[in-house]
Amino acid sequence: MTVYTHLISVDQLKALQASGAPLRVVDCSFDLSDPAQADAMFAEQHIAEAAQAHLDRDLSAKDAANAVNGGRHPLPKRELFAHTLRRLGINNAMQVVVYDRNGANYCGRLWWMLKWAGHDAVAVLDGGLQAWAAADGALQSGAAQPQPDGDFQLGEPLRRLVLIDDVMAGLGRPTQTLIDARGGPRYRGETEPLDPVAGHIPGALNRPFNDNLGADGHFKPAAQLRQEFDTLLAGRDGAGVVHHCGSGVSAVPNVLAMELAGYAPAGLYAGSWSEWSRRQELPVARG
Repeated sequence: MTVYTHLISVDQLKALQASGAPLRVVDCSFDLSDPAQADAMFAEQHIAEAAQAHLDRDLSAKDAANAVNGGRHPLPKRELFAHTLRRLGINNAMQVVVYDRNGANYCGRLWWMLKWAGHDAVAVLDGGLQAWAAADGALQSGAAQPQPDGDFQLGEPLRRLVLIDDVMAGLGRPTQTLIDARGGPRYRGETEPLDPVAGHIPGALNRPFNDNLGADGHFKPAAQLRQEFDTLLAGRDGAGVVHHCGSGVSAVPNVLAMELAGYAPAGLYAGSWSEWSRRQELPVARG
């Protein structure tokens, strides 16, 4: 069986469904400004038989005691996340396909977390729900249905989580290159709608996460992504890249895009600006 580890096309997903291979499709659609909309969007329309993973309920820690980092969307401890995966009906022999209707902004979180949990067979549906609907893929409405429990067991992490102390230690060193996935105005400190301080971590480069998509909502070709990241890095070593954003979510499309471009997997500073900006002693850059 073909294992999909980065992207999967609509046609590939249809073929996978028809094959009867172990498969779980998960809808991660979300709205940061109105989290309740996640359930409403799922109920309105989702891929037939998809499960739902909610950013706040399922993909973030609910309190500091169960979190591995700070910020607005802290990662839950891996053991708690494994429990969530079992509740979603996921097991280790299963291909997982994640999608949203938000330009891969939120489903990327589950893609990365599954890698972090040791599960390589997870792919983002290229083009999201929009591409699926345009290709007459089967759709359903209504609330998420309970899934038979899976038996997922944690494996060795396949992606690197970077903590705030690591970022602090690497500031100004050539071995660390920070890439900030927020939009330009937030990166430059011209506006800050969500966090207590405007600006960015000193030395960070800026690549808004939606720069990875073409006008059709699909990821750009690998060669184009490679050229764009090469230009951004300007000779810096890709092995030292650490991605971040506001709260560790929208950075993941950059992680995925760099891998599509042929770079080795980079680190993710999941606490991101929402954690950094709450530490008054830490430096802030603007402009």
